[in-house]
Amino acid sequence: MSTGPTGRTSTAPLSGAAAHDAGILLVDDMEDNLVALEAVLAGLQVPLVSARSGEEAMAALERHDIALVLLDVAMPGMDGFETARRIKHRERTRDVPVVFLTGDQQAPAGKLAFRGYATGVVDYLAKPFDPWVLRTKATVFLDLHRKSRRLHQLEEERYRLDDFARRLEVVESTLAADGGTDAARLARDVASLADALDGLRGV
Repeated sequence: MSTGPTGRTSTAPLSGAAAHDAGILLVDDMEDNLVALEAVLAGLQVPLVSARSGEEAMAALERHDIALVLLDVAMPGMDGFETARRIKHRERTRDVPVVFLTGDQQAPAGKLAFRGYATGVVDYLAKPFDPWVLRTKATVFLDLHRKSRRLHQLEEERYRLDDFARRLEVVESTLAADGGTDAARLARDVASLADALDGLRGV
């Protein structure tokens, strides 16, 4: 682990595509809890970023690509509710899922869940949590993030292809209007490129 002014990031070797995956932000004011979370989630092969306060968490979200936030509810200063509220009010982080971790066995589960959901939290786990349940939930959110990112990439690729197709149509129309042997040959080349483009788009 490497320690920094806004927490630490796991430095365990990551292989293949995992090295480029978004990470999980762990937020808890108790060092022992952070160590336990890191031990449970280490096998997921994604960066684990730790923060000891809400302020550190907000700073970490600006510095790292985060797919999921595991957030302790009861922290001194900026508590989990306020931290979650700020996360959801920032353009950069509003779509990042937040899961509450609570050790308050006295608080009614329904009331806690209602406050959390009203803040934008998607789920919560009570401490001590089941390691298998935590890993399973984290895996689901990581998979959703990867699929969402891939969908966004595909949409961008489709936009570029559509833009290329429009440009080809303009060039082809211009060449046809100019006439001439060379223009006709170029028009055939453009038509060939258009056919290739249709193939890429699955038309």
